Amino acid sequence: MPSPLSSDDTYDALPAHPRGTAVLLLAGSSGRLESARADLLSRRGARVRAIRWFGGVGQRPVPHEVPIELFIDQIELLRRDHDRVAIFGTSFGAEAALVTASTVDIDTTVAASPSSVVWSGLADGQWSSHWTLDGAPLPSVAFDPAWTATTDPPEYLSLYSSSLALDSARTEAATIPVERITGDLLLVTGGDDRVWPSTEFAAAITQRRLVHGRRTTTVEHPDAGHRLILPGEVPADGGVAMARGGSAAADRTLGEHAWVEISRFLDLDLDLDLDRDCDCDCDRDRDCDCD
Repeated sequence: MPSPLSSDDTYDALPAHPRGTAVLLLAGSSGRLESARADLLSRRGARVRAIRWFGGVGQRPVPHEVPIELFIDQIELLRRDHDRVAIFGTSFGAEAALVTASTVDIDTTVAASPSSVVWSGLADGQWSSHWTLDGAPLPSVAFDPAWTATTDPPEYLSLYSSSLALDSARTEAATIPVERITGDLLLVTGGDDRVWPSTEFAAAITQRRLVHGRRTTTVEHPDAGHRLILPGEVPADGGVAMARGGSAAADRTLGEHAWVEISRFLDLDLDLDLDRDCDCDCDRDRDCDCD
């Protein structure tokens, strides 16, 4: 079982006008705490907990054999005080979100730049799965040992694509059982994602769920890349050096389209003004115009 999270590895954003939804927010390979995105969602009425899930106090140093129970525990904590709980992850965080939602009941899952399979990770010279469940590594896709980068910074799209084709049986075993996700599922992808084929992953997820009679909502933009920029956000920096595709303009357009669906699925308040600060007490001040 995972150790309790350090206060340095959590960020809680509490809404002034709660809408009844709690969100567990997960970053990708950057390992950052998504505090700015947590604040964005909170200003619209969601109670948000962003967590660092690797590289933190007592955690795995990299995405390698990270216990899925880490996320399940946080979902259960949020469920104590909220009837509606969501998980929102990006890239490796989207992979974690999909695996978690296929393991326990979650009302809404938002997966930005998702994967349809579990991938391998490297630590101390040993390859294994990104995730464990009940102490055992989940089946994962191994990387193509013959692949080499041909761009600087490296573009990993061809690595993920060629790795999927190495061993069809292993790829099938590593496929996330998204048909088990009982709640709403929203996928957000960019057609110019140069990290991995997220649009193809989204199509595979949608098809797998369709066969089992489950609906999936997808938001795509053909020119957007791996990173999503929601309204009110600034482009992220840092993380592993790599080509991510897209452009600031296309990534923002994808974010604008995705924001409509994210707001609907999380029941956010679109009437609140994101850009205005207010210090008045709206319960006492009849002239307050924050609402």
